[in-house]
Amino acid sequence: MATLYDDEKKHDRAVADLDSDHDSDNNTEVINALLAEDNQHDIKLRTMSWQRAAWLLAGDQVCLAIMAQSWSLSVLGWVPGIITMLVAGTLFYITSLTMHKFIMKHPQIKDICDFGYYAFGKSKIAYEFTAIMLLLNNIMLIGFHILTGAKVINTLSDHSLCTVVFSVIVTLMGIVMSLPRTLNHISFMSMFSAACMGMAILLFLIFAGIEDAPLYGPNGDYPTLGPVKTYAFPPKGTTFVAAMNAVLNITFLWVPQILFPTFISEMERPQDFPKALAVLGGISAILFIIPPAIGFRYLGQYASAPAFGSLGPVVYKKASFAFVIVPTLVIGVIYANVSAKFVYNRIMGNSRHGHSNTVVGWGVWVAVMAVIWIIGFIFAEVIPSMGDFLSLLGAAFDSFFGFIYFAVAYWQLFKGRLFRGLSRSILTVIHILVMFCGLFLLGPGLYAAVEAIIDDYSGSVKPAFSCANVAI
Repeated sequence: MATLYDDEKKHDRAVADLDSDHDSDNNTEVINALLAEDNQHDIKLRTMSWQRAAWLLAGDQVCLAIMAQSWSLSVLGWVPGIITMLVAGTLFYITSLTMHKFIMKHPQIKDICDFGYYAFGKSKIAYEFTAIMLLLNNIMLIGFHILTGAKVINTLSDHSLCTVVFSVIVTLMGIVMSLPRTLNHISFMSMFSAACMGMAILLFLIFAGIEDAPLYGPNGDYPTLGPVKTYAFPPKGTTFVAAMNAVLNITFLWVPQILFPTFISEMERPQDFPKALAVLGGISAILFIIPPAIGFRYLGQYASAPAFGSLGPVVYKKASFAFVIVPTLVIGVIYANVSAKFVYNRIMGNSRHGHSNTVVGWGVWVAVMAVIWIIGFIFAEVIPSMGDFLSLLGAAFDSFFGFIYFAVAYWQLFKGRLFRGLSRSILTVIHILVMFCGLFLLGPGLYAAVEAIIDDYSGSVKPAFSCANVAI
Protein backbone atom coordinates (compact mmCIF):
# COMPACT_ATOMS: atom_id res chain seq x y z
CA MET A 1 0.00 0.00 0.00
CA ALA A 2 1.31 3.42 -0.95
CA THR A 3 1.78 6.15 1.60
CA LEU A 4 -1.52 7.87 2.25
CA TYR A 5 -0.29 11.33 1.37
CA ASP A 6 1.83 10.49 -1.70
CA ASP A 7 -0.56 12.27 -4.04
CA GLU A 8 -0.80 15.29 -1.77
CA LYS A 9 2.99 15.64 -1.58
CA LYS A 10 3.35 15.23 -5.34
CA HIS A 11 0.79 17.88 -6.12
CA ASP A 12 2.05 20.21 -3.38
CA ARG A 13 5.40 20.24 -5.20
CA ALA A 14 3.60 21.16 -8.40
CA VAL A 15 1.46 23.80 -6.77
CA ALA A 16 4.33 25.21 -4.72
CA ASP A 17 2.31 27.90 -2.96
CA LEU A 18 -1.46 28.26 -3.17
CA ASP A 19 -1.93 30.64 -0.27
CA SER A 20 -1.76 33.97 -2.09
CA ASP A 21 -4.53 35.95 -3.75
CA HIS A 22 -2.74 35.82 -7.11
CA ASP A 23 -2.63 32.08 -7.69
CA SER A 24 -5.33 31.66 -10.37
CA ASP A 25 -2.69 31.07 -13.07
CA ASN A 26 -0.92 28.53 -10.87
CA ASN A 27 -4.23 26.79 -10.16
CA THR A 28 -5.09 26.58 -13.86
CA GLU A 29 -1.68 25.08 -14.55
CA VAL A 30 -2.20 22.49 -11.81
CA ILE A 31 -5.67 21.60 -13.14
CA ASN A 32 -4.24 21.22 -16.65
CA ALA A 33 -1.42 19.06 -15.30
CA LEU A 34 -3.90 16.85 -13.43
CA LEU A 35 -5.99 16.52 -16.60
CA ALA A 36 -2.94 15.66 -18.71
CA GLU A 37 -1.88 13.03 -16.17
CA ASP A 38 -5.37 11.54 -16.15
CA ASN A 39 -5.45 11.38 -19.95
CA GLN A 40 -2.43 9.07 -19.88
CA HIS A 41 -4.39 6.44 -17.93
CA ASP A 42 -6.47 3.60 -19.36
CA ILE A 43 -9.34 4.53 -17.06
CA LYS A 44 -9.87 8.27 -17.39
CA LEU A 45 -11.76 9.91 -14.53
CA ARG A 46 -11.61 13.63 -15.36
CA THR A 47 -14.08 13.49 -18.24
CA MET A 48 -17.34 15.03 -17.00
CA SER A 49 -18.72 18.15 -18.62
CA TRP A 50 -20.63 20.58 -16.43
CA GLN A 51 -23.86 19.40 -18.08
CA ARG A 52 -23.12 15.81 -17.05
CA ALA A 53 -22.20 17.03 -13.58
CA ALA A 54 -25.56 18.81 -13.37
CA TRP A 55 -27.36 15.55 -14.18
CA LEU A 56 -25.27 13.71 -11.62
CA LEU A 57 -26.16 16.32 -8.98
CA ALA A 58 -29.83 16.10 -9.92
CA GLY A 59 -29.76 12.31 -9.79
CA ASP A 60 -28.29 12.46 -6.29
CA GLN A 61 -30.62 15.17 -4.98
CA VAL A 62 -33.96 14.28 -6.60
CA CYS A 63 -34.63 11.47 -4.17
CA LEU A 64 -37.18 9.84 -1.89
CA ALA A 65 -36.30 12.27 0.93
CA ILE A 66 -38.37 14.88 -0.92
CA MET A 67 -41.43 12.80 -0.08
CA ALA A 68 -40.67 13.02 3.64
CA GLN A 69 -40.92 16.81 3.69
CA SER A 70 -44.73 16.87 3.91
CA TRP A 71 -44.33 15.04 7.22
CA SER A 72 -41.82 17.69 8.36
CA LEU A 73 -44.37 20.39 7.55
CA SER A 74 -47.05 18.46 9.47
CA VAL A 75 -44.79 18.59 12.55
CA LEU A 76 -43.49 22.16 12.20
CA GLY A 77 -46.43 23.89 10.49
CA TRP A 78 -46.25 26.26 7.53
CA VAL A 79 -44.21 29.10 9.01
CA PRO A 80 -41.30 27.30 10.76
CA GLY A 81 -41.31 24.59 8.06
CA ILE A 82 -41.04 26.89 5.04
CA ILE A 83 -38.55 29.16 6.82
CA THR A 84 -36.37 26.12 7.62
CA MET A 85 -36.50 25.01 3.98
CA LEU A 86 -35.59 28.47 2.66
CA VAL A 87 -32.75 28.97 5.16
CA ALA A 88 -31.38 25.47 4.51
CA GLY A 89 -31.52 26.02 0.75
CA THR A 90 -29.82 29.42 0.93
CA LEU A 91 -27.04 28.17 3.19
CA PHE A 92 -26.59 25.09 1.00
CA TYR A 93 -26.00 27.24 -2.09
CA ILE A 94 -23.63 29.67 -0.36
CA THR A 95 -21.57 26.96 1.35
CA SER A 96 -21.35 24.97 -1.91
CA LEU A 97 -19.83 28.01 -3.63
CA THR A 98 -17.40 28.40 -0.71
CA MET A 99 -16.48 24.73 -1.07
CA HIS A 100 -15.83 25.16 -4.81
CA LYS A 101 -13.69 28.26 -4.24
CA PHE A 102 -11.63 26.38 -1.66
CA ILE A 103 -11.16 23.42 -4.03
CA MET A 104 -10.07 25.77 -6.80
CA LYS A 105 -7.41 27.01 -4.39
CA HIS A 106 -6.35 23.40 -3.80
CA PRO A 107 -7.21 21.64 -7.10
CA GLN A 108 -5.52 18.39 -6.05
CA ILE A 109 -8.44 17.66 -3.68
CA LYS A 110 -10.09 14.36 -4.73
CA ASP A 111 -12.73 13.87 -2.04
CA ILE A 112 -14.16 15.24 1.19
CA CYS A 113 -11.27 13.69 3.14
CA ASP A 114 -8.75 15.78 1.20
CA PHE A 115 -11.02 18.78 1.77
CA GLY A 116 -10.95 18.24 5.53
CA TYR A 117 -7.18 17.75 5.41
CA TYR A 118 -6.59 21.16 3.82
CA ALA A 119 -9.40 23.03 5.61
CA PHE A 120 -7.93 22.12 8.99
CA GLY A 121 -4.38 23.14 8.13
CA LYS A 122 -3.12 19.93 6.50
CA SER A 123 -4.10 17.89 9.52
CA LYS A 124 -3.72 14.11 9.14
CA ILE A 125 -6.04 13.69 12.12
CA ALA A 126 -8.72 15.67 10.27
CA TYR A 127 -8.14 13.47 7.21
CA GLU A 128 -8.62 10.21 9.10
CA PHE A 129 -11.58 11.58 11.08
CA THR A 130 -13.26 12.67 7.86
CA ALA A 131 -12.54 9.30 6.28
CA ILE A 132 -14.31 7.45 9.09
CA MET A 133 -17.32 9.76 8.85
CA LEU A 134 -17.40 9.47 5.05
CA LEU A 135 -17.59 5.68 5.16
CA LEU A 136 -20.07 5.55 8.04
CA ASN A 137 -22.35 8.13 6.43
CA ASN A 138 -22.26 6.66 2.94
CA ILE A 139 -22.55 2.99 3.89
CA MET A 140 -25.46 3.68 6.25
CA LEU A 141 -27.14 5.59 3.43
CA ILE A 142 -26.57 2.62 1.13
CA GLY A 143 -28.27 0.51 3.80
CA PHE A 144 -31.16 2.95 3.83
CA HIS A 145 -31.54 2.60 0.07
CA ILE A 146 -31.43 -1.19 0.31
CA LEU A 147 -34.24 -1.04 2.87
CA THR A 148 -36.17 1.40 0.66
CA GLY A 149 -35.78 -0.93 -2.31
CA ALA A 150 -37.15 -3.78 -0.22
CA LYS A 151 -40.08 -1.56 0.80
CA VAL A 152 -40.85 -0.80 -2.85
CA ILE A 153 -40.81 -4.46 -3.88
CA ASN A 154 -42.81 -5.43 -0.79
CA THR A 155 -45.43 -2.83 -1.67
CA LEU A 156 -45.68 -3.80 -5.33
CA SER A 157 -45.73 -7.57 -4.72
CA ASP A 158 -48.02 -7.53 -1.66
CA HIS A 159 -45.19 -9.10 0.35
CA SER A 160 -44.90 -12.18 -1.85
CA LEU A 161 -41.51 -13.14 -0.39
CA CYS A 162 -39.50 -12.72 2.80
CA THR A 163 -38.22 -9.14 3.11
CA VAL A 164 -34.65 -10.37 3.51
CA VAL A 165 -34.90 -11.94 0.04
CA PHE A 166 -35.98 -8.60 -1.41
CA SER A 167 -33.06 -6.90 0.35
CA VAL A 168 -30.64 -9.44 -1.13
CA ILE A 169 -32.08 -8.80 -4.60
CA VAL A 170 -31.62 -5.04 -4.20
CA THR A 171 -28.07 -5.55 -2.90
CA LEU A 172 -27.09 -7.71 -5.88
CA MET A 173 -28.62 -5.21 -8.31
CA GLY A 174 -26.70 -2.44 -6.58
CA ILE A 175 -23.38 -4.28 -6.88
CA VAL A 176 -23.89 -4.89 -10.61
CA MET A 177 -24.96 -1.30 -11.30
CA SER A 178 -21.97 0.02 -9.32
CA LEU A 179 -19.34 -1.65 -11.51
CA PRO A 180 -18.65 1.42 -13.75
CA ARG A 181 -15.57 3.15 -12.41
CA THR A 182 -16.29 6.71 -13.57
CA LEU A 183 -18.96 9.14 -12.46
CA ASN A 184 -19.27 10.21 -16.09
CA HIS A 185 -20.85 6.83 -16.84
CA ILE A 186 -23.05 7.00 -13.75
CA SER A 187 -24.35 10.40 -14.87
CA PHE A 188 -26.25 8.54 -17.61
CA MET A 189 -28.08 6.59 -14.91
CA SER A 190 -28.72 9.84 -13.03
CA MET A 191 -30.68 11.30 -15.93
CA PHE A 192 -33.07 8.36 -15.85
CA SER A 193 -33.15 8.39 -12.05
CA ALA A 194 -34.19 12.05 -11.81
CA ALA A 195 -36.87 11.53 -14.47
CA CYS A 196 -38.34 8.53 -12.61
CA MET A 197 -38.40 10.37 -9.29
CA GLY A 198 -40.03 13.33 -11.01
CA MET A 199 -42.72 11.00 -12.37
CA ALA A 200 -43.27 9.50 -8.89
CA ILE A 201 -43.71 12.98 -7.41
CA LEU A 202 -46.08 14.08 -10.19
CA LEU A 203 -48.28 10.99 -9.77
CA PHE A 204 -48.34 11.46 -6.00
CA LEU A 205 -49.51 15.07 -6.37
CA ILE A 206 -52.26 14.04 -8.82
CA PHE A 207 -53.46 11.19 -6.62
CA ALA A 208 -53.34 13.26 -3.41
CA GLY A 209 -55.46 15.89 -5.12
CA ILE A 210 -58.14 13.59 -6.54
CA GLU A 211 -58.58 11.10 -3.69
CA ASP A 212 -61.45 11.57 -1.25
CA ALA A 213 -59.28 11.37 1.86
CA PRO A 214 -55.85 10.11 2.96
CA LEU A 215 -55.53 6.60 4.35
CA TYR A 216 -53.52 7.07 7.54
CA GLY A 217 -50.82 9.09 9.26
CA PRO A 218 -48.14 8.33 11.83
CA ASN A 219 -50.48 9.39 14.67
CA GLY A 220 -53.72 7.73 13.54
CA ASP A 221 -55.87 6.52 10.66
CA TYR A 222 -58.28 8.82 8.87
CA PRO A 223 -60.62 10.20 10.25
CA THR A 224 -59.54 9.57 13.86
CA LEU A 225 -57.59 12.86 13.90
CA GLY A 226 -60.50 14.78 12.43
CA PRO A 227 -60.83 16.39 8.99
CA VAL A 228 -57.62 17.12 7.07
CA LYS A 229 -56.23 20.46 8.19
CA THR A 230 -53.08 22.52 7.95
CA TYR A 231 -51.69 24.97 10.46
CA ALA A 232 -49.17 27.80 10.61
CA PHE A 233 -47.24 26.63 13.68
CA PRO A 234 -46.52 23.30 15.41
CA PRO A 235 -49.68 21.78 16.90
CA LYS A 236 -50.10 21.71 20.65
CA GLY A 237 -48.18 18.85 22.25
CA THR A 238 -45.34 18.79 19.68
CA THR A 239 -42.18 17.79 21.55
CA PHE A 240 -38.70 19.21 21.05
CA VAL A 241 -37.50 15.81 19.83
CA ALA A 242 -40.24 15.64 17.18
CA ALA A 243 -39.62 19.21 16.01
CA MET A 244 -35.87 18.72 15.91
CA ASN A 245 -36.19 15.50 13.93
CA ALA A 246 -38.39 17.35 11.42
CA VAL A 247 -35.70 20.03 11.08
CA LEU A 248 -33.01 17.35 10.67
CA ASN A 249 -35.17 15.71 8.02
CA ILE A 250 -35.12 18.98 6.05
CA THR A 251 -31.41 19.64 6.48
CA PHE A 252 -30.61 16.05 5.47
CA LEU A 253 -32.25 16.71 2.10
CA TRP A 254 -30.38 19.97 1.56
CA VAL A 255 -26.90 18.76 2.56
CA PRO A 256 -25.29 16.51 -0.08
CA GLN A 257 -21.89 18.26 -0.14
CA ILE A 258 -20.07 15.21 1.20
CA LEU A 259 -20.02 13.97 -2.43
CA PHE A 260 -19.27 17.26 -4.19
CA PRO A 261 -15.45 17.24 -3.97
CA THR A 262 -15.41 13.84 -5.71
CA PHE A 263 -17.79 15.15 -8.38
CA ILE A 264 -15.60 18.21 -8.97
CA SER A 265 -12.44 16.09 -9.18
CA GLU A 266 -13.90 14.15 -12.11
CA MET A 267 -14.91 17.20 -14.14
CA GLU A 268 -12.92 18.06 -17.23
CA ARG A 269 -13.21 21.71 -16.25
CA PRO A 270 -13.78 21.91 -12.48
CA GLN A 271 -13.98 25.69 -12.90
CA ASP A 272 -17.46 25.13 -14.41
CA PHE A 273 -18.96 23.50 -11.33
CA PRO A 274 -20.95 26.64 -10.36
CA LYS A 275 -22.92 26.23 -13.61
CA ALA A 276 -23.95 22.71 -12.60
CA LEU A 277 -24.68 23.96 -9.08
CA ALA A 278 -26.96 26.70 -10.45
CA VAL A 279 -28.97 24.05 -12.34
CA LEU A 280 -29.25 21.99 -9.18
CA GLY A 281 -30.24 25.05 -7.17
CA GLY A 282 -33.13 25.77 -9.55
CA ILE A 283 -34.34 22.16 -9.53
CA SER A 284 -34.06 21.92 -5.74
CA ALA A 285 -35.87 25.21 -5.09
CA ILE A 286 -38.86 23.87 -7.01
CA LEU A 287 -38.94 20.20 -5.98
CA PHE A 288 -37.90 20.57 -2.35
CA ILE A 289 -40.62 23.08 -1.48
CA ILE A 290 -43.59 22.98 -3.86
CA PRO A 291 -44.46 19.22 -3.87
CA PRO A 292 -44.09 18.92 -0.06
CA ALA A 293 -46.27 21.99 0.38
CA ILE A 294 -48.96 20.54 -1.91
CA GLY A 295 -48.67 17.22 -0.07
CA PHE A 296 -49.18 18.93 3.28
CA ARG A 297 -52.16 20.83 1.86
CA TYR A 298 -53.97 17.61 0.92
CA LEU A 299 -52.67 15.26 3.67
CA GLY A 300 -52.42 17.68 6.59
CA GLN A 301 -51.87 15.98 9.92
CA TYR A 302 -52.06 12.58 8.21
CA ALA A 303 -48.83 13.11 6.23
CA SER A 304 -46.44 10.21 6.60
CA ALA A 305 -42.80 9.79 5.59
CA PRO A 306 -42.67 8.98 2.73
CA ALA A 307 -45.93 10.65 1.80
CA PHE A 308 -46.86 7.82 -0.60
CA GLY A 309 -47.89 5.83 2.47
CA SER A 310 -50.74 8.25 3.21
CA LEU A 311 -52.47 7.76 -0.13
CA GLY A 312 -55.85 6.04 0.22
CA PRO A 313 -56.41 3.68 -2.75
CA VAL A 314 -53.72 0.98 -2.93
CA VAL A 315 -53.48 1.36 -6.70
CA TYR A 316 -52.50 5.03 -6.27
CA LYS A 317 -49.80 4.05 -3.80
CA LYS A 318 -48.37 1.35 -6.05
CA ALA A 319 -48.52 3.41 -9.25
CA SER A 320 -46.54 6.31 -7.77
CA PHE A 321 -44.20 4.39 -5.45
CA ALA A 322 -43.14 1.98 -8.24
CA PHE A 323 -41.02 4.68 -9.91
CA VAL A 324 -38.97 5.10 -6.73
CA ILE A 325 -37.03 1.86 -7.31
CA VAL A 326 -34.84 3.53 -9.96
CA PRO A 327 -33.61 6.52 -7.90
CA THR A 328 -33.28 4.23 -4.89
CA LEU A 329 -30.74 2.09 -6.75
CA VAL A 330 -28.97 4.89 -8.62
CA ILE A 331 -28.44 7.07 -5.54
CA GLY A 332 -27.09 4.02 -3.72
CA VAL A 333 -24.72 3.53 -6.67
CA ILE A 334 -23.49 7.15 -6.42
CA TYR A 335 -22.72 6.83 -2.69
CA ALA A 336 -21.10 3.44 -3.29
CA ASN A 337 -18.89 4.84 -6.06
CA VAL A 338 -17.58 7.69 -3.89
CA SER A 339 -16.97 5.32 -0.95
CA ALA A 340 -15.33 2.64 -3.10
CA LYS A 341 -13.02 5.16 -4.75
CA PHE A 342 -11.72 6.27 -1.37
CA VAL A 343 -11.09 2.70 -0.18
CA TYR A 344 -9.73 1.63 -3.56
CA ASN A 345 -7.25 4.50 -3.68
CA ARG A 346 -6.08 3.67 -0.18
CA ILE A 347 -5.42 0.08 -1.27
CA MET A 348 -3.94 0.70 -4.70
CA GLY A 349 -2.10 3.95 -4.05
CA ASN A 350 -0.12 5.00 -7.13
CA SER A 351 0.04 1.48 -8.54
CA ARG A 352 -0.63 1.19 -12.28
CA HIS A 353 -3.47 -1.21 -11.43
CA GLY A 354 -5.33 1.72 -9.88
CA HIS A 355 -5.95 3.37 -13.25
CA SER A 356 -5.44 0.56 -15.79
CA ASN A 357 -7.64 -2.22 -17.13
CA THR A 358 -5.83 -5.04 -15.34
CA VAL A 359 -7.22 -8.14 -13.72
CA VAL A 360 -5.83 -7.05 -10.36
CA GLY A 361 -7.29 -3.55 -10.67
CA TRP A 362 -10.77 -4.69 -11.63
CA GLY A 363 -10.68 -7.56 -9.15
CA VAL A 364 -9.95 -5.23 -6.25
CA TRP A 365 -12.60 -2.74 -7.46
CA VAL A 366 -15.31 -5.43 -7.63
CA ALA A 367 -14.29 -6.81 -4.23
CA VAL A 368 -14.35 -3.38 -2.57
CA MET A 369 -17.73 -2.58 -4.10
CA ALA A 370 -19.21 -5.92 -3.01
CA VAL A 371 -17.98 -5.46 0.57
CA ILE A 372 -19.47 -1.95 0.76
CA TRP A 373 -22.89 -3.13 -0.42
CA ILE A 374 -22.82 -6.17 1.88
CA ILE A 375 -22.07 -3.97 4.91
CA GLY A 376 -24.89 -1.69 3.78
CA PHE A 377 -27.16 -4.73 3.61
CA ILE A 378 -26.27 -5.64 7.21
CA PHE A 379 -27.11 -2.08 8.35
CA ALA A 380 -30.44 -2.32 6.55
CA GLU A 381 -31.30 -5.53 8.37
CA VAL A 382 -30.21 -4.80 11.94
CA ILE A 383 -31.32 -1.19 12.44
CA PRO A 384 -34.91 -0.98 13.74
CA SER A 385 -35.82 2.42 12.29
CA MET A 386 -33.76 3.80 9.43
CA GLY A 387 -35.74 7.05 9.62
CA ASP A 388 -34.44 7.87 13.08
CA PHE A 389 -30.95 6.81 12.10
CA LEU A 390 -31.12 9.23 9.17
CA SER A 391 -31.82 11.94 11.75
CA LEU A 392 -28.72 10.72 13.57
CA LEU A 393 -26.72 10.99 10.33
CA GLY A 394 -28.06 14.49 9.80
CA ALA A 395 -27.00 15.58 13.27
CA ALA A 396 -23.66 13.77 13.56
CA PHE A 397 -22.38 14.08 9.99
CA ASP A 398 -24.29 16.81 8.15
CA SER A 399 -23.39 19.21 10.95
CA PHE A 400 -19.79 18.85 9.75
CA PHE A 401 -20.22 18.25 6.02
CA GLY A 402 -22.96 20.81 5.49
CA PHE A 403 -21.89 23.55 7.87
CA ILE A 404 -18.78 23.37 10.08
CA TYR A 405 -16.29 22.34 7.37
CA PHE A 406 -17.33 25.16 5.07
CA ALA A 407 -17.24 27.81 7.79
CA VAL A 408 -13.67 26.71 8.53
CA ALA A 409 -12.80 26.67 4.81
CA TYR A 410 -14.19 30.21 4.45
CA TRP A 411 -11.98 31.35 7.33
CA GLN A 412 -8.95 29.73 5.67
CA LEU A 413 -9.74 31.50 2.40
CA PHE A 414 -10.19 34.99 3.83
CA LYS A 415 -8.45 35.07 7.22
CA GLY A 416 -7.03 38.51 7.89
CA ARG A 417 -9.58 40.17 5.58
CA LEU A 418 -12.90 38.79 6.79
CA PHE A 419 -14.51 42.24 7.00
CA ARG A 420 -12.85 43.93 4.03
CA GLY A 421 -15.76 45.59 2.23
CA LEU A 422 -19.52 45.31 2.60
CA SER A 423 -20.07 42.13 0.57
CA ARG A 424 -17.21 40.32 2.30
CA SER A 425 -18.55 41.39 5.71
CA ILE A 426 -22.03 40.08 4.85
CA LEU A 427 -20.61 36.74 3.71
CA THR A 428 -18.52 36.54 6.87
CA VAL A 429 -21.59 37.05 9.04
CA ILE A 430 -23.43 34.37 7.00
CA HIS A 431 -20.58 31.90 7.55
CA ILE A 432 -20.59 32.66 11.27
CA LEU A 433 -24.28 31.70 11.15
CA VAL A 434 -23.28 28.57 9.24
CA MET A 435 -20.91 27.62 12.04
CA PHE A 436 -23.59 28.18 14.68
CA CYS A 437 -26.07 26.06 12.66
CA GLY A 438 -23.53 23.24 12.50
CA LEU A 439 -22.85 23.40 16.22
CA PHE A 440 -26.59 23.48 16.95
CA LEU A 441 -27.15 20.33 14.87
CA LEU A 442 -24.20 18.69 16.57
CA GLY A 443 -25.51 19.57 20.05
CA PRO A 444 -29.31 19.72 20.49
CA GLY A 445 -29.80 18.02 17.13
CA LEU A 446 -27.73 15.01 18.11
CA TYR A 447 -29.52 14.84 21.46
CA ALA A 448 -32.93 14.74 19.72
CA ALA A 449 -31.79 12.05 17.28
CA VAL A 450 -30.44 9.84 20.05
CA GLU A 451 -33.64 10.30 22.08
CA ALA A 452 -35.71 9.17 19.09
CA ILE A 453 -33.56 6.04 18.72
CA ILE A 454 -33.91 5.29 22.44
CA ASP A 455 -37.69 5.51 21.98
CA ASP A 456 -37.38 2.99 19.13
CA TYR A 457 -35.71 0.47 21.39
CA SER A 458 -38.11 1.08 24.29
CA GLY A 459 -41.00 -0.21 22.18
CA SER A 460 -41.31 -3.18 19.87
CA VAL A 461 -38.15 -3.53 17.79
CA LYS A 462 -38.05 -5.19 14.39
CA PRO A 463 -35.91 -8.34 14.73
CA ALA A 464 -32.68 -8.47 12.75
CA PHE A 465 -32.95 -10.17 9.34
CA SER A 466 -36.72 -10.26 9.70
CA CYS A 467 -39.15 -11.50 7.06
CA ALA A 468 -41.74 -9.01 8.35
CA ASN A 469 -43.64 -6.99 5.77
CA VAL A 470 -42.15 -3.48 5.46
CA ALA A 471 -44.48 -2.26 2.71
CA ILE A 472 -45.75 1.29 3.10
